[in-house]
Amino acid sequence: MIKRLTICETCAVSGAYAQGAALADAMRGLTEDGWELQMHACLSVCAEPVAVAVQAQGKATYVFAGVTSADAADLAVFTRLYDAAPDGWIDDARPAGRLRFCLKSRVPAL
Repeated sequence: MIKRLTICETCAVSGAYAQGAALADAMRGLTEDGWELQMHACLSVCAEPVAVAVQAQGKATYVFAGVTSADAADLAVFTRLYDAAPDGWIDDARPAGRLRFCLKSRVPAL
């Protein structure tokens, strides 16, 4: 099964450098169990950098915004919660710390 974290590579606070790469660097080594890390030019949540999408085949898709490299450990916890949910639908994301407040969209699987 393909499992992917997609991080916006162009997300930046106005007047600052793009911050997606810093989040990607912080995530390296924190994700396990076949997670792919992918950078993408834009996830269209520009007002709240950095945007991250969490996806897997046959599971719900999540889009977060306002994520920083300081949230890397919470994002890693979220991937474990997501792995444990058969359809990707997470009812209690409290273990994912601040990340749960960054959720912008949750789309059910097809």
